[in-house]
Amino acid sequence: MSRSTLPTAVRTARLLLAAACALCVAAGAQEAQEDALPAPPPARQPENVRVEFAQVLRAEPVYQTLRATSMVERCEASTPVEDPDEAKTGLARVIGAVKGALTPDPKVEEVAPSAGGQCRMVPVEREFRRPIGYDVDYVHRGVKYRSRLPTDPGNRLRVRVSVTPVVSDETP
Repeated sequence: MSRSTLPTAVRTARLLLAAACALCVAAGAQEAQEDALPAPPPARQPENVRVEFAQVLRAEPVYQTLRATSMVERCEASTPVEDPDEAKTGLARVIGAVKGALTPDPKVEEVAPSAGGQCRMVPVEREFRRPIGYDVDYVHRGVKYRSRLPTDPGNRLRVRVSVTPVVSDETP
């Protein structure tokens, strides 16, 4: 059959069917293309960066306090030593009082472990201060700032100055 002999309704149906198929193929290709290509990243503004110097006002060290307990063997004589303070007068008594205030237990005399005294393990606490940084106050362009730095910066501190314009969607 020739083309001219087909009824008009059949020809119109074929054309509509071909057009619908073409649209389906085009839509599928467009969807596949959107999935394959990632969205473009937002436009990034160039960053203006420079290094300047700030005047240091104060650098104060910051310490961490550590406590450690260790066990130490203490040996004591079996009988306490007599207090000779009663026989002392004047300057000797003052020196004895100062010495007594500085020693932990003036009535107990420490002896060597082999001398037959009583020995026991006693906990001794020690405190250590470890520097962990510096709290630095400084001025840059008339504005005061404070930062914690790992080292003492000296009289001047290098600062990074960055200027980036704010871009918003609401800007006309």
